[in-house]
Amino acid sequence: MPSASNKSAILYRMVMGSHVCPWGLRALHLLRRHGYTVDDRHLTTREETDAFKARHGVTTTPQVFIGEQRIGGHDDLRRYLGLHVRDPRARTYRPVIALFAMAALMALAVSQAVYATPFTVRAVEWFASFAMCLLAMLKLRDVSGFATMFLGYDLLARRWVPYATLYPFAEAAAGLLMAANLWTWVSAPLALAIGGIGAVSVFKAVYVDRRALKCACVGGDSNVPLGFVSLTENLMMIAMGLWMLMRAVLGV
Repeated sequence: MPSASNKSAILYRMVMGSHVCPWGLRALHLLRRHGYTVDDRHLTTREETDAFKARHGVTTTPQVFIGEQRIGGHDDLRRYLGLHVRDPRARTYRPVIALFAMAALMALAVSQAVYATPFTVRAVEWFASFAMCLLAMLKLRDVSGFATMFLGYDLLARRWVPYATLYPFAEAAAGLLMAANLWTWVSAPLALAIGGIGAVSVFKAVYVDRRALKCACVGGDSNVPLGFVSLTENLMMIAMGLWMLMRAVLGV
């Protein structure tokens, strides 16, 4: 890596009337953030881009050159700078954690707006119901993709395949009804049923059969591993269903 007094780079990136390469912009930002003086060279036509690729024997742009060395594209530049490069195949709980965090913040915000304080029992109920709605929304982006992944481990879906397609709609209905505090005798048993079946299915797949699977909880295209965090979705629905039933019985 060049010394601090000799940090210059040449960046070739696509900048056309109808397209500006986002990876080129990210590479430009990375170089400048790390103190490089950048000779930013634009490839403004498809012909110019193809000629550049042929001349340098590469298949993609942007391309970064530092000194006499071709570093490569955006990910290659990150490696050169000692930065982490995300593996698109890596399994992570980040989507679930982000979703639960946003649901919690939404619940606190609504509680503040309604009760002038974020810390209420209703905020906890809204958190669970908002999380269910958000999870259902992600599944509903691609119901077929969700159903295919869900069939890999859900016990009821394996016996009755249409359940895999109905599940996101049932989760959304239960979450919406609970958020509105309507039809508790429908929403609470529904949450208990789908949460209970899901919890047993996940527990069996992970802790009994010890299978390494992806969880369909945030949709069929996720890389979330099936495990304890995934189990949280089902445990939350069970807890919410029991709580709402208790409230209905006690009239509170």
